[in-house]
Amino acid sequence: QVQVVESGGGLVQPGGSLRLSCAASGSIYSIGVMGWFRQPPGKQRELVAVVGSGGSTQYADSVKGRITNSRDNAKNMVFLQMNSLKPEDTAVYYCNVVSNKHYWGQGTQVTVSS
Repeated sequence: QVQVVESGGGLVQPGGSLRLSCAASGSIYSIGVMGWFRQPPGKQRELVAVVGSGGSTQYADSVKGRITNSRDNAKNMVFLQMNSLKPEDTAVYYCNVVSNKHYWGQGTQVTVSS
C-alpha cells in the first residue's frame, strides 16, 4: 500500500509565500515523475509543476518564475516553493507520484486573499 501525504497549505496574502511538501511512503519503488496539480474552485484539475527523477522540471506558464519544484529522492519527497502568490493561485493542491501507476495525495488547500 502506498501513501502520499501533502502538507503546508494555508491562507496567505497576495504577494506572500508558501512551501508545500509531499511525502510518499509504503510499497513504492522506482519513482519516476513527482509533481503538483491544482484544482481552483469550479474548475478542472490542472498541472502546476513536475520534476523528473534526474531533476528536470516542467512548469505551467501561469506559475513560471514564481514557483520552484524540487525533490529529495532519498526521502521520496517533493516540494513546491510558491512566491509572489496571486488570488488566482487559490486552489486545492494535489501531489502526484508516478511509479508503476499514478498515486495522489488527499490535497491541501491554498487560499490567497487579503
